[in-house]
Amino acid sequence: MDVVMPQMGESVAEGTIVRWIKKVGDKVDRDEPLFEISTDKVDAEIPSPAAGILSEILAREGETVPVNTVVAVIGTGADATAPKAPAKPAPPATAAEPAKAAPAVASDVTENISRDRTSPLVRQIAKEHHVDLRHVVGTGIGGRVTKDDVLAAVAGRGQETHEGQEKVPHAPDDRVEKMSVMRKMIAEHMVASRRISAHVHTVFEVDFSRIAKAREGKKISYLSFIVKAAADALKAFPVLNASVDGDSIVYRRDVNIGVAVALDTGLIVPVVKHVDSLDLAAVGAAIADLATRARAKRLKPEDVAGGTFTVTNPGNFGALLGMPIINQPQVAILGVGSIEKRPVVDGDAVVARMTAVLTLGFDHRVIDGAVADQFMAHLKRALENWDESRA
Repeated sequence: MDVVMPQMGESVAEGTIVRWIKKVGDKVDRDEPLFEISTDKVDAEIPSPAAGILSEILAREGETVPVNTVVAVIGTGADATAPKAPAKPAPPATAAEPAKAAPAVASDVTENISRDRTSPLVRQIAKEHHVDLRHVVGTGIGGRVTKDDVLAAVAGRGQETHEGQEKVPHAPDDRVEKMSVMRKMIAEHMVASRRISAHVHTVFEVDFSRIAKAREGKKISYLSFIVKAAADALKAFPVLNASVDGDSIVYRRDVNIGVAVALDTGLIVPVVKHVDSLDLAAVGAAIADLATRARAKRLKPEDVAGGTFTVTNPGNFGALLGMPIINQPQVAILGVGSIEKRPVVDGDAVVARMTAVLTLGFDHRVIDGAVADQFMAHLKRALENWDESRA
């Protein structure tokens, strides 16, 4: 059975193999961790799709390959015996059949070869950095040029100035380390989002006093209330639950809300599915489960796929507010500031209330400011006048 690189999220085109947990010849059970990957959305251990013997590994540790690429083979049934022998090399050309010289390659043929050796993401990175892919040595399967090959070419070129002079080295006290795979992919994803979407932000202050009382004696986070209320608001304003496809707007039927989880190595956005059909307790349980498995690298491909809207919580670290970048291909993201007691004017008196600043980042290509503000006003009313019967 072929083992392929899974698609860990709707916009993910490739993944990097961080390490192989099993080696060739090892027995594996179905759903047993087989290898670990890293993408811009998730670091995860990928389970084996079948029980058998790991007979071939086709992608090395550190190699970046497109999704759905075969990275290993598991022998099952009669095939689950010994590892497959490597293919025998082709016999050398004989005197009767001399090897043919490679013909000259025209520019259009060269372009086709370049496309065969690269993924769309690799070609985009090469274009942005003005790298000629014909001059890059590929280290991937079958000589494919990977993203790391292009970045290495850029880094090597950067050792010289435009005049060909050597760059000034780092000071002795500086510490230099390469970006992790996840860090590089997050960087590319965020820069691409800034380039694709017309980012605008609107900021609302919300009184959480009623929700603070509703939480008394219950182990339900503020974030659970916010995600549940956001799902209701998305049903009322479906354009915020949409995506852009060329010159069309795709209105998503399902309300699947991604909840950002901070890790030591980066950020992961697992998705709570069908939030609009869940009660408050179920939303809270789903968020807690996804966060726990994200930190343990136990997320599955479906856990980070299908998101239609994202909630990120910089307030968890004390931030008053954030100005989040949209998670492509979505068109809006909600940032939650710290929830704490602050002075609020009530009539002619100043009183202490539990408040927070919520920030909506939205794509002005499809969402007008008035609609974004109406969405936030709807969310604010729901949170400030929380109705326990709707939970």
